[in-house]
Amino acid sequence: MTAGIAVQQEVSLRKRMPLRHFRQLPGPEARRLFHRQPEPFGDDNTDRELLAIGLGATLYAPATRPDLALTIGRRAGHGVCSMVIDLEDAVADHEVEYAKRQTVDALDLLAGSHDANPLLFVRVRDADTITELIEQLGPGAKVLTGFVFPKFDSVTGPKYLNALNVAAQRLGRPLYGMPVLESAGLVHRETRDYELTQIAALLAAHRDRVLAVRVGATDMCSTFGIRRDRDLTIYDVRVVADVIADIVNYLGRADGTGFVITGPVWEYFADHERMFRPLLRTAPFEESDAVPFRQYLVSRDLDGLLREITLDRANGIQGKTVIHPSHVAAVHALSVVTHEEYSDALDILRDDVGGVAASGYRNKMNEMRPHRSWARQTLLRARVFGVANKGVSFVDLLTALVTV
Repeated sequence: MTAGIAVQQEVSLRKRMPLRHFRQLPGPEARRLFHRQPEPFGDDNTDRELLAIGLGATLYAPATRPDLALTIGRRAGHGVCSMVIDLEDAVADHEVEYAKRQTVDALDLLAGSHDANPLLFVRVRDADTITELIEQLGPGAKVLTGFVFPKFDSVTGPKYLNALNVAAQRLGRPLYGMPVLESAGLVHRETRDYELTQIAALLAAHRDRVLAVRVGATDMCSTFGIRRDRDLTIYDVRVVADVIADIVNYLGRADGTGFVITGPVWEYFADHERMFRPLLRTAPFEESDAVPFRQYLVSRDLDGLLREITLDRANGIQGKTVIHPSHVAAVHALSVVTHEEYSDALDILRDDVGGVAASGYRNKMNEMRPHRSWARQTLLRARVFGVANKGVSFVDLLTALVTV
């Protein structure tokens, strides 16, 4: 037996640490914060919908980074549970071949680690690149979760999904696709309904292969020559907000035909001269004795991100694309199910007799049938992000994540 084969067998037998949100928190801190701890997820037996909810903050990294594998391992150690190696917009045209080699080398290196890797995806430029990468991958095929399809529409979609099916069959294991909806045909009002109808039918035919639908708001803004200001959320840009609403309408239904839809990227991560008042109320930070921490969030433009995450959830969107590690904690802190939400969800799902009842928190009415879909999704989120202890707020969670 050669030394190389022996090393590969040792790696394959090595037990990989489970992927779990908030695993970077010390045990006593996690017990203080959580009523129900997040569950491990991410193996081949994880339910597809649970895996999609578990994406959380999906961090993009250019494939041209010389320390790509090291960076991915370091981000995983700080709580990142999903990453995209970007071969598209983040890579200059003359560096594409180098970026592909970097991608293959990084995945092969990560396959030899016993640490928990994030869910790893590659954003390709075209469908042919999927086949090219699969042919070149060695042990790295085991740590590849799937591919991200940019500018996915009724024309490019079939090529992407067919290439994905061939790749999964070749590897003999699940591979997932995440289409990015951002093309001009989808944005333009006169062609949007046609495109969404075609995309909905296409994704339905490949449901088991589609993990989540991603929203590319930057390209949508580009269609109109817009770059949104950091004082505004994407929902303040009405022409884009209208597109997002239609995407959720066609593809985010809770009747079994929909998909998890993830939120668009927040582009900013440094302080600037403010035109408008900060978007964070002071009271929650006073209650947690964290007023200086509020000022830190405002100075890093994270108050706008926190508001946009809240609006994402209000509009039927889970998780978010992020381009800076400082954004991950904000997305994950606001993904934890509050004790109040958990209590309401359990009450709503306890029986199916209908009717209404006062919340256990005595501050709202729970309607048993209309709220069942919400309750079911809340309990799915509770499994991967956990449930906060009574009295623990997002401020406590975010403070713990930022200071760990």
